Amino acid sequence: MKDTQRLDAEQKRRRREFVIILVLIPIVALLTWTESHISSISGGVPVATNILLLALLNVNIILLILLIFLVLRNAVKIYMERRRKVMGSRLMTKLITSFVTLTIVPTFILFFVVIGFINRSIDGWFAINIEGSLQESLDLARNYYNDMNERVTASARSIAIVASKQGFGADNDRFRAYLDERVEENDFATVEVYHADGRRVAYSVAQRVNRTTVPDVDQEAVLKALRGEASGFVQTLQVGDVVRGVAPIPSVSNPDKVVGAVAVSYYVPKSLIDKMKEISAAFEGYKQLKLIKNPVKAKYFTILLIITLVIVFFSTWIGRYIAREITVPIQELAEGTHAVASGNLDFRIKTDSKDEIGLLVNSFNRMTEDLKAGKTKLEDANLELRRTNTELDQRRRYIEIVLGNVPAGVVSIDKLGRIVSINRVAAEILGTDEGYALGKVYKEVLRPEDQEAFREMIREMNEMGAESLERQIKVALEDKAMTVLVNLNALKDESGSYLGMVAVLDDLTHLLKTQRMFAWKEVARRIAHEIKNPLTPIKLSAQRLRKKYLDRFPGDEVFDECTTTIIRQVDELKTLVNEFSSFARMPASNPSPNDLNEIVQETVSLYKAGQRRIRFDSVLDKRLPVLDIDRDQIKRVLINLIDNAIAAVGEDGEVRVETLLVEELQLARLEVVDSGAGIPADVKERLFEPYFSTKRSGTGLGLAIVSNIIADHNGYIRVKDNMPHGTRFVIELPVKAITI
Repeated sequence: MKDTQRLDAEQKRRRREFVIILVLIPIVALLTWTESHISSISGGVPVATNILLLALLNVNIILLILLIFLVLRNAVKIYMERRRKVMGSRLMTKLITSFVTLTIVPTFILFFVVIGFINRSIDGWFAINIEGSLQESLDLARNYYNDMNERVTASARSIAIVASKQGFGADNDRFRAYLDERVEENDFATVEVYHADGRRVAYSVAQRVNRTTVPDVDQEAVLKALRGEASGFVQTLQVGDVVRGVAPIPSVSNPDKVVGAVAVSYYVPKSLIDKMKEISAAFEGYKQLKLIKNPVKAKYFTILLIITLVIVFFSTWIGRYIAREITVPIQELAEGTHAVASGNLDFRIKTDSKDEIGLLVNSFNRMTEDLKAGKTKLEDANLELRRTNTELDQRRRYIEIVLGNVPAGVVSIDKLGRIVSINRVAAEILGTDEGYALGKVYKEVLRPEDQEAFREMIREMNEMGAESLERQIKVALEDKAMTVLVNLNALKDESGSYLGMVAVLDDLTHLLKTQRMFAWKEVARRIAHEIKNPLTPIKLSAQRLRKKYLDRFPGDEVFDECTTTIIRQVDELKTLVNEFSSFARMPASNPSPNDLNEIVQETVSLYKAGQRRIRFDSVLDKRLPVLDIDRDQIKRVLINLIDNAIAAVGEDGEVRVETLLVEELQLARLEVVDSGAGIPADVKERLFEPYFSTKRSGTGLGLAIVSNIIADHNGYIRVKDNMPHGTRFVIELPVKAITI
């Protein structure tokens, strides 16, 4: 509806412009004919005096301005439509430009040819060099006066010099003769000499000049000369002009002093002056006549320019009309295209045209119908795709949650060796970060020794032709060693194409440790049972032998030494059996509210009193609350760890016991630190196993018992290197049983 109103308004404007053009054409033609007719009958009458001709010329100029306005108005409208990016404005600009170019080029060629012809014709009327001759005559007259002025002034100066030297008194006949001679030689009218007091003392007049004709010199000029200033001027008379020059006479003894003045006059007859006036009048008349030249040219130029602008206006108007007829359907198509592009597929264009434009509109309507049907199908497909993606995303998130909560580590690798997925447990086992490992080649993530084990498993799978393989490998981290069960499986799709591998990592360290612990407990129980029974009879037999036969063989050292050794070794075996029994029958912990800091202080105080050469220190966290722990068992743990630390540091060493409350992790941390030589990395792995000891006389049960006690308290014990040297045993007890 809006487009229809705009088109109706545009058609009304075009009709109004067409009416204005039809009215202007006869007016311009009539005024042009009238002006030409009046100009032809006016003859040589100056344009400035012909009021009617000027009025017609002004009317033509007004019409010219009106036409220029209409042409510029059309051009501005086209420019503004193009600047506002009105639909079809570019095509309209091209059509109008082409149409105007085709019409204006020959029009302008004809315009310039006719203008050149008119200019040459009018210039031919003034081709004779009259103006130059008259101008030269006037210049000659002016130069004549100027030369004569300079001449009489110069003569006055030369006569003044002679007068200064010879004297110029009234009785100086020689000087008077000199003046007469100069008058006759130079054709002067008069020569007058004045004294310093203003009196004329000498006077000479030409014979051809009536003395009464030439008046005396103006007293102002004489006084000016007596002040030392020379001057020249023209004095106009009724009978002609007199050119006068007045110069001062300097003193001989003092050149700066003026003693008189000389005035020289030259007479210009009236007849010569009249001829000069005639030349000047003729020149002025010629210039008045020449004034008609430019108005005549302007008249014809204006007529031709009006005709040219009418042609340009018509070509512009016709171009706009034709462009509108073409661009309106295209504009509707463009608007429809924009509507379709913005998502309005219900847009339709109505047309009754049967030509190519109508065919194009019908094709557009069919296209929008097809697009609407395709959009409906696409939306249905997108909806189904979103539903599928949602299900896949939920399934993926579920799998990620499952993998993140399973106790085993899972790593998937694509066929290029890049890690596609890795869960938290796998990242901890491999000593890396999940975010860092994703997208990396597995060689960049695994340590060199782990890479070798992984490559060995792949090589073994390829040799066996198997799709899965299970192996136990050792993984060494910074602070501990782990035994990991690796289950490696090849991934293939339905067609059997290789996609990559998935590795399942199970940490068997605690399981194996527990299995070994139970096995050693059973061994310890049986050993204690089998060894303990015969020890008592052996000891009793040795004691009876000593009691019965020692007095009989008082000097037999061999008998005494052997029986003593038997009794001592039996006691040592009993001690070992008791430790086996204690390890096999570890009593259950009996936790009760206790202060861990107090237990540490009591234990460390015992060692401070007995070990003078070793420095003992305790760093206790006073924030540590009361814990539910077995006081005796925790004290046994401390004694065992401190004994090991004393054995490690030797003399002049340092042992430190620290407690700390870790609020973020809800842990109570107990650390025993020594400054000894430290523990090798390969020993740390088996340090808490039964019957493993680095001491020659050790049973290997102390740290195993410590580990059991901490495990009974739901805690954890680990060993770390102390910086710069030494060992640090770290015990962490959960605070869920904390009592405040």
